[in-house]
Amino acid sequence: MTMMVLLLGIAVLIAAAGLGAVIWAARGGPRWVRGVAKATTVAAELASSATKSGGRRSGGTNSADPGDTST
Repeated sequence: MTMMVLLLGIAVLIAAAGLGAVIWAARGGPRWVRGVAKATTVAAELASSATKSGGRRSGGTNSADPGDTST
């Protein structure tokens, strides 16, 4: 339990540092900050696409009406 809390805390710190790098890079930070910001953005896009594709892969039922074709 304690190890999980520690790992979650580290993950939150890394995410906060990445967010700070994105903000700093948007304001014209040094080159290394732009690299960290790019890596953070790519990681966020990968996580987002993995979440989206996971929903399609599960094969679960859809709560939409059978006649509803909008997605």
